[in-house]
Amino acid sequence: MAAAAAGLSWRRVSSFTGPVPRSRHGHRAVAIRELVIIFGGGNEGIADELHVYNTATNQWFLPAVRGDIPPGCAAHGFVCDGTRILVFGGMVEYGRYSNDLYELQASRWLWKKVKPQAPSTGSPPCPRLGHSFSLYGNKCYLFGGLANESEDSNNNVPRYLNDFYELELQHGSGVVGWSIPVTKGVLPSPRESHTAVVYCRKDLGSPKMYIFGGMCGCRLNDLWELDIETMTWSRPETKGTIPLPRSLHTANVIGNKMYVFGGWVPQSAGGEISAHDGEWKCTGSFSYLNLDTTEWIGLISDCQEDKSNLLPGPRAGHCAVAVGTRLYIWSGRDGYRKAWNNQVCCKDLWYLDTEKPPAPSQVQLIRATTNSFQVKWDEVPTVEGYLLQLHADSPVPSVAGIPGTGVPETSVLSSQGPQTSANVGELHDLDKRTVNPDASVSSSVSSTQTMVTQQAVKTESSSTNGAVVKDETSLTTFNSKSEAAETAYIMPSTRVNTGQTNDSHSSKTPQRQMAPVKTRDRQWYDVGIFKNNSAVVSQFYLLPEETLSISNKTGSADVPDYRLLKKQDLFPGTVYRFRVAAINGCGVGPFSKISEFKTCIPGFPGAPSTVKITKSVDCIHLSWEPPASPSGNILEYSAYLAIRSTQLQENPSQLVFMRIYCGLKTSCIVTAAQLANAHVDYTSRPAIVFRISAKNERGYGPATQVRWLQDMKTSSSK
Repeated sequence: MAAAAAGLSWRRVSSFTGPVPRSRHGHRAVAIRELVIIFGGGNEGIADELHVYNTATNQWFLPAVRGDIPPGCAAHGFVCDGTRILVFGGMVEYGRYSNDLYELQASRWLWKKVKPQAPSTGSPPCPRLGHSFSLYGNKCYLFGGLANESEDSNNNVPRYLNDFYELELQHGSGVVGWSIPVTKGVLPSPRESHTAVVYCRKDLGSPKMYIFGGMCGCRLNDLWELDIETMTWSRPETKGTIPLPRSLHTANVIGNKMYVFGGWVPQSAGGEISAHDGEWKCTGSFSYLNLDTTEWIGLISDCQEDKSNLLPGPRAGHCAVAVGTRLYIWSGRDGYRKAWNNQVCCKDLWYLDTEKPPAPSQVQLIRATTNSFQVKWDEVPTVEGYLLQLHADSPVPSVAGIPGTGVPETSVLSSQGPQTSANVGELHDLDKRTVNPDASVSSSVSSTQTMVTQQAVKTESSSTNGAVVKDETSLTTFNSKSEAAETAYIMPSTRVNTGQTNDSHSSKTPQRQMAPVKTRDRQWYDVGIFKNNSAVVSQFYLLPEETLSISNKTGSADVPDYRLLKKQDLFPGTVYRFRVAAINGCGVGPFSKISEFKTCIPGFPGAPSTVKITKSVDCIHLSWEPPASPSGNILEYSAYLAIRSTQLQENPSQLVFMRIYCGLKTSCIVTAAQLANAHVDYTSRPAIVFRISAKNERGYGPATQVRWLQDMKTSSSK
């Protein structure tokens, strides 16, 4: 099953920076990309600040919010629609509940109080707490909660609700108003502190909302389904062991599974559960419901002991949020004291990888030398490291140290073999940007203007100006983020201890397991395990013959200690294939597509650097700087443009280039007529592709490739 070894995969985050929020319960959390945003909750007073945790950098921070800042609240509704967040209701002080609606534009940290129209029939939602508030499409669905019948907040007269509302949202910002949908079937019974999730099967496309558990005088474990298209309520039949009745638990959908963690459960006496559970406790139990088969699978039982503190402790009123396929849990009440103003709350942050990570993008080249590559690949969210491997076309020495033979200098990459990654290179079309393969470029979480270059070893065309050059022998270069701190590889531990799970997200080395080698994998060699998504490759490791490959096999097994293995240097003028796989708490994921790169041949010029594109009304201006290592006098430069052709239709991955400039100057003009013939590459974001290379007495060296990003309107009109 996806998380069958859940107890082995939990990680407690013990290394982080920034202002950590005080522990609490009744708070809520949502995720925007890698950011976890937490609001509200209570512990010695209700919290009113907004906290953000960056899961990629393990950093807490307090954004500088402005606008109509809402008062602190607990047990409120909290949903995320793109980069805006909606907050509805909740407890604002003991016995006083709210029915106010606030919107946060997280891109600007701007709060706004919004006033939706009342329903055409009936009253708007009354003040409440413990309700569910779920988003699907452009509508939020409000169900149930707890209201106070007394006008005196000090005299709390609880009333459990099972009313159901629909809130229509405006696109981007603002709301239209409330409505009361006409539903079919039996409405779920009144309750509060339940959970509601929305799931839509890929093959059927009919969205369903699932309500589970809650509190209504006693705790519940019933499951309800709402077909959102037909507005029909039903009670689906389930298989497996249903979790104990509970409230103040969490439920999150990852893939086709609803993961349920924690909450208050009845204290069983003699194996029986009281109908009015006066005795109750917090639980650390963990289950999931397969939403396609409606089968419950228990992962951590209510009575499971955890003497080694390898699992999140029992808690209720915590928050849980999915970032990709990783589930985060933070804080919550641990159940030892009942009084609202005298809580014992957990302070810990945990995460669980629910499945192996997806394959990364193809390996991309930052630059090549005669005996090394600097490579990079796109980051995969929520991973602990990357396994980089290479395959050498030349014979590789055995462990005994038999010398290898380099590939002759005349060899080139086969046009039939795997092509290099083209989904790099990003230069936005309205701004002047610089691409410098030799410099570090800083980046921020909110940056959307990544710049990338790509290099290619190109055989010189025998034709004159305007000749077509096939993309047969490409090397890639990349420039994004600071690269200096990302090139050191991590030495793995020599044993994989499957019981050692209480690791820091940031400081522990990813672990992987060995398995017998398969014949077809014998030519793949480890470069190393890397914490970040870049590496300098000048050597690779020669493993013993019987363990030339590392597999994703689970279980405790030896892994090679790279410090004890022999290394093999890279050869000049040699073709190497690369692949990379991501690693998380579930193991090593699938490998990327294969990229081919060739080390430089001594004596040829390096690639031009610092490419700039400046847009004018009827043309663009392309400029660059000479190679850092010219290896002699530069005789000329050539600039190429990827163009549309029938060959591209037959093989979209093989770009066809037209030379648009040849001369000694380090700049050229690209006319509107030339751009009209440009091919728009869609391997990642739409882009027009340029290449620039330098020639000395020996010939042309590697080219710098730049992808000039186009907006959809521009690309569709090309």
